[in-house]
Amino acid sequence: MIIPVRCVSCGNVIGSVWEEYRDRVEAGEDEGEVMDDLDMVRYCCRRHLLSHADVLDEVIPLY
Repeated sequence: MIIPVRCVSCGNVIGSVWEEYRDRVEAGEDEGEVMDDLDMVRYCCRRHLLSHADVLDEVIPLY
């Protein structure tokens, strides 16, 4: 639901780049190039960004 603050595998901080990554991808930039610009070079960290589904807005009304 919420992007993890740190990568589960390596412990690298990834939560701080989520908003910029999301905004740039929604603007039409290539996902791989955005991650390269944000220094997300490890496969485990890239996995978190690529596979994250932001469903928080859909879950909040249920509570």
